[in-house]
Amino acid sequence: MKNSKFPSITILGSTGSVGEQAIDVALQNGIEVNAICANKNVDRVEQQARQLKVKACAMSDAEAAKDLKIRLADTDIQVYSGTDGLCEMIAHPFDAEEVVVNSVIGEAGLKPTLATLEAGKRLALANKESLVCAGDFVMELARKKNIEILPVDSEHSAIFQCLRSGGQKRIKRILLTASGGPFYGMTRDQLADITVERALAHPTWSMGAKITIDSSTLMNKGFEVIEAVHLFNVRPDQIEVLVHRESIMHSAVEYIDNSVIAQMSVPDMRLCVHYALTHPDRTEAVIPQLDLTKVGKMTFAKPDIETFVLLQLALDSIAQGGAVPAVLNAANEVAVGAFLSRKLGYTGIFDVVTKTVNALTDAKKISTIEDIFAFDSAARRLAEEYIR
Repeated sequence: MKNSKFPSITILGSTGSVGEQAIDVALQNGIEVNAICANKNVDRVEQQARQLKVKACAMSDAEAAKDLKIRLADTDIQVYSGTDGLCEMIAHPFDAEEVVVNSVIGEAGLKPTLATLEAGKRLALANKESLVCAGDFVMELARKKNIEILPVDSEHSAIFQCLRSGGQKRIKRILLTASGGPFYGMTRDQLADITVERALAHPTWSMGAKITIDSSTLMNKGFEVIEAVHLFNVRPDQIEVLVHRESIMHSAVEYIDNSVIAQMSVPDMRLCVHYALTHPDRTEAVIPQLDLTKVGKMTFAKPDIETFVLLQLALDSIAQGGAVPAVLNAANEVAVGAFLSRKLGYTGIFDVVTKTVNALTDAKKISTIEDIFAFDSAARRLAEEYIR
């Protein structure tokens, strides 16, 4: 039964980890789901569409869209195809108060983010690459349309909640936490023989393959720094990354009076989705209660940026600006894909991304969103060459 207290939602990337958790939160809170999208997982999308009684579905893959349309022929559900079709679905006025949850993986989530803002809809953002690749353009469009972006990443959701205590103008530092990944404390030589199976064994979070690899290299944390710069309008030097192995404090904000406000909970992404969908209200929990006596202690350490060089590369890229972060992301997507396909060694990810970013020096100078996409394509081609 629909809960009229909350707006209806559209879920982009509905078959992924965050998308599935968004569905779980919606069902527990009686939130109506208008539409869903995925890439190729037709079986699961059909199940979701029928269970949620959605009005529309989109499949990024054209053949998958054709298949889904045939399967849903006995319903009134409209099926959209490809990126253009997805953006058309996003623009449809399902509900005046609708929230779009964008949990699409990678740079592919940028156009849906822009389409959501152009349509004047609130955005619950789990696709960090939208801000990594085109943060200036995305935030400017959000300001122009007077649209609130609600962060879904655990760290950014934590910061967003902490900011209710003092506001952006009084921020001294943002303390951005990281689990450290499965290879915390290892040297570069020890990383050389890491297998795909070992890299996918994250110590705390259950996530998709790509983001799990990014977490292990600390690239994901670099992306989160870039995301935080744009979301919270702070300088890169106002963000300190802390390795926090227990993953209980999800991030904190230090204010100008040296007071530190932190957000803590058991590590469960459903809380982040839940808060984004019910903000500014809070409703009954969808996650287990935190028992600090069982946690026992919490530890903090500085990240090893000499071994995990992609974190420093990300910090350098946001300082340079322009399309450099987009180049960083594109090269990383290619390199991680090659590693998962066993075409590239683990430390090869570090090398390919570094070489690509260092080679495309013109990426600092851009003026349009089209420049972002052009450098993204150039970076992918170059990264592929380095892998061959």
